[in-house]
Amino acid sequence: MCGIVGYIGKEQAAPILLDGLARLEYRGYDSAGVCVAEQGLLHVVKSKGRLQNLCEKTDNGRTLPGCVGIGHTRWATHGEPNDINSHPHLSQNGRIALVHNGIIENYLELREALEEKGIVFTSDTDSEVVAQLLEYCLREAGSVLDALYMVLHRIEGAYALGIICADEPDKMYAARKDAPLLLGYGDGCSYIASDVTALVKYTREVSYMEDGEVAILTRDNITVLNAMELPVQKEHHHIDWEVSAAEKGGYPHFMFKEIMEEPEALRRAIHPRIKDGRIDLGNLNLTKEMLQGLRRLYIVACGSSYHVGMVGKYNIEKLTRMPVEVTLASEFRYCDPIVDDRTLVIIISQSGETLDTMAALREAKARGARILSIVNVVGSSIARESDDVLYTWAGPEIAVATTKAYSTQLAVLNILTIELAHLLGTVTDERYLQLVAELQRIPEKLDTVLESRETIQYYASQYFNHNSVFFIGRNVDFALGLEGSLKLKEISYIHSEAYASGELKHGTISLIEDGTLVVALGTYGALFDKAMSNVVEVKARGANVLALTTESKASQMKKNADGMLIIPDTEDLFLPSLGVVPLQLFAYYVALQRGCDIDKPRNLAKSVTVE
Repeated sequence: MCGIVGYIGKEQAAPILLDGLARLEYRGYDSAGVCVAEQGLLHVVKSKGRLQNLCEKTDNGRTLPGCVGIGHTRWATHGEPNDINSHPHLSQNGRIALVHNGIIENYLELREALEEKGIVFTSDTDSEVVAQLLEYCLREAGSVLDALYMVLHRIEGAYALGIICADEPDKMYAARKDAPLLLGYGDGCSYIASDVTALVKYTREVSYMEDGEVAILTRDNITVLNAMELPVQKEHHHIDWEVSAAEKGGYPHFMFKEIMEEPEALRRAIHPRIKDGRIDLGNLNLTKEMLQGLRRLYIVACGSSYHVGMVGKYNIEKLTRMPVEVTLASEFRYCDPIVDDRTLVIIISQSGETLDTMAALREAKARGARILSIVNVVGSSIARESDDVLYTWAGPEIAVATTKAYSTQLAVLNILTIELAHLLGTVTDERYLQLVAELQRIPEKLDTVLESRETIQYYASQYFNHNSVFFIGRNVDFALGLEGSLKLKEISYIHSEAYASGELKHGTISLIEDGTLVVALGTYGALFDKAMSNVVEVKARGANVLALTTESKASQMKKNADGMLIIPDTEDLFLPSLGVVPLQLFAYYVALQRGCDIDKPRNLAKSVTVE
């Protein structure tokens, strides 16, 4: 959600800014802009729509000279998507330019106060308030840095800021609170960005800014100050994945590429954590005594990560007999959760920067809970603020609709589940070793699932014109259906809902009529007969049934289903790890048939950093 890139160095800034913004397109946006400082002036170019419009306006940046600049892709929150509301925003005197991610909660109050002092606003955004307030504070401050601290003491909300000033052409400023921003270290140049993918082509050395920090960037140095204006030594992180990992590499879409990468992503997530047939979670500080002292366990997440948690609830409770509550992060902090120092909260987030999830983490921590996070991005805010971290090692995920991030989160949660059960003694050693052995076979079995993609594409061609689809299942199949339904709706724009099969009679079956598509999940062996009964039930009302089942149950399911997607047999815990991929591919091929913008679905952003 929104993207920031900033550069100060010896090269022409605009082409670097545009290239960085192109690598942030996956985050979602509706307009883009750049500002470059040159010969004491600030030159701003902005455009509604795709970044290509901005590239055409600037001849790919060549018409904008200058070696310091900031760029932004905007996802509208305040004010409609248009050129005026796009970033960067200029102060009234044209001497300060600013890009902003986040939301300024008291912007109306500040705007009215500034307007009373004669300042004229040109946009409807909350972000312009920061630029105008900075100019106003600079009238009485001795420097941009002093004025910036005055501004930060007055604004409320979330922000990642990139700032340049025509009066200080050899500096760039950055500030962060509750929105991701990182610093990049180059040879004779410095960078800021909201995501490392914007910088990896230019530098592999980055630092992640903390809340309340301000950075002053020059060509040769980056100085970071905390909220008390005291210097901070930042830890450098080396980015070890290649630029090609964030490129399509010949695939038609990032989503398809990332689905095809899932077996290898699972190998990276699983195999390093298993040594001599046993799980090794490194420095994770979990003991039998600590676990036995817990009164409750929460899993807190948003979107697809929440669906991972739903699968995890079934598996953790089954293996450990510990009660688990799965809560949406956006609800957790407003429901006065029952959390204390005998609570373990598992936080799941792909980016490690999701605002609602970050706020839930802080709420749980303030109440004394122990925080264990499952994230992909090393050094992200959630990772840094957790007591323990398990990284998914999924690599960069560019498509807005998550695929390999979901699968690796689920794999890591399964590893954790097995280890919890082992520590608590709720599984025998023989059973523990069986589960670990089968877990290691999942990537190989997933390879065979991907080999059936032509069959999945065929069914997508048969069903892509449906306007409403229902996913039904029980136990882990219900949890899996939630993710399958989300994938379909977010990239194909088909109305889709997932229901626990047993709830059909309590209202939902009234929506089943001739031709309604029902995706029936019947992989969970213990409840297969009941799944079959539900298939018969919806067929009697005229539904077309596309079933997902296992090889051992396929012959039985075939008696009533109109079409079948088949996965290899495995342990019940791991069925969703195999079953999710046919559902991802089905959604992909349906969206392809409908001509949708698969990697950049409308109104959606990859990383949701506002509430």
